Amino acid sequence: MENKEAFDALNEIRDMMAKSTKVLSLSGVSSIVIGALAMLASFVAHQLLEFEGIPQYLKIKLLIVGAAVLFVTCALVVLLFAKKKAAKNNIPFKFDMTARKMLWYFFLPLVVGGVLSLSILFQGHYGLTSSFMLVFYGLALVNLSGYSFSNVKYLGYAELILGLIDSITIQHALLFWSLGFGLFHIIYGVVFHLLYERKQK
Repeated sequence: MENKEAFDALNEIRDMMAKSTKVLSLSGVSSIVIGALAMLASFVAHQLLEFEGIPQYLKIKLLIVGAAVLFVTCALVVLLFAKKKAAKNNIPFKFDMTARKMLWYFFLPLVVGGVLSLSILFQGHYGLTSSFMLVFYGLALVNLSGYSFSNVKYLGYAELILGLIDSITIQHALLFWSLGFGLFHIIYGVVFHLLYERKQK
């Protein structure tokens, strides 16, 4: 009996340490929503690029604004679903040291990749933009995995590989962007929901 109580106590301590060092309130459903939004955004971008009544420079500006809106929308989706999941699982949802570290290591590659993507866009190298975005986003996800569910790194690796392939076949940039930010997110969200979240219901 004493051994069982000691084992249970060790498990409780381990769980408390995991919750204090990792952000566990990420949601698979939010990943699915983000993927769907990205697929919709890629369709709109394709229609815009194919439309001949708008000058090229204006199209680029519209795409940049659209990407910024999409980024903010996705961030809000993640925040809202994470807060809801945390409340459901009685996990404190606060901006503590762990959350700040997670955001730093996640956003550092994103900001660097975003600035680099804008730079090559303004220089007219449109075909490489999506590959840079995918590669730096993949790096951000790998960094994130150290502060959240470790399987996030597999999505990161997939984004990295896709970005490198995209850099070789630059004729299909929008397709690769749609696959990486859209389809891969949907697949990951579904798998994550089935493996982790459905068991908690």
